[in-house]
Amino acid sequence: MNAHVTTEPVASNDDDADVLALIRSAFQHARAGETAQLSQLVDAGVPVDIQNEKGDTLLMLSAYHGHSDAVRALIARGASVDRPNDRRQTPLAGAAFKGDVAMVTLLLDSGAAVDGHGGDGKTALMFAAMFDHVAVIEILLARGAAIDAADGAGITALSLARGMGAQRAAARLAA
Repeated sequence: MNAHVTTEPVASNDDDADVLALIRSAFQHARAGETAQLSQLVDAGVPVDIQNEKGDTLLMLSAYHGHSDAVRALIARGASVDRPNDRRQTPLAGAAFKGDVAMVTLLLDSGAAVDGHGGDGKTALMFAAMFDHVAVIEILLARGAAIDAADGAGITALSLARGMGAQRAAARLAA
C-alpha cells in the first residue's frame, strides 16, 4: 500500500478560527455600516454574497440597518440585490418592513425586483402594507409593484394590511 504524502500545508484549527473571525467581522461591519472595513474584507476575498447562519448576506444586513454607503459598496462589488435569507425575505422586503424610503429607493435603483420575493410570495409591497408604511407603498406602486399580487397562501397586500390593522395602508391600497 502506498501512502500519499502531500507537500501542501494543512490548515490548522488556529487557521480555521482566524478565517471564522474574519468572516464574523465582515458581518459586524455590515451591521454597523463600516463601509471601508467591509469593502476591504470583500476586496481581500470574503465572498460578497456570503450568508450567515440565518441566511442573511452582507447586503441584507447593511440594507436592513439603513447603511446606504455600505449597500452601494457591496453592489459595486457584485452583491445580489435580490438574494433572500432563510426567512424568505429579500433586502427590499427588509427595507420595506423597516419603512426605510431611502433604502427602498436605492435598492430599486440598483436593480432589485419590485415584486421579487424569497419563495413564499411575500413582496416588499406586502411588508410595507402590513406595517402601515404608506410612503414605501407609494414608491413601490410608482415603480410598478403589482397591487393585486398574492403570496403563496393567496393573500394580497390589502388583506395583510387589513389583518394587521394598518388602516392608512389599507385605505391607500383599496383606493
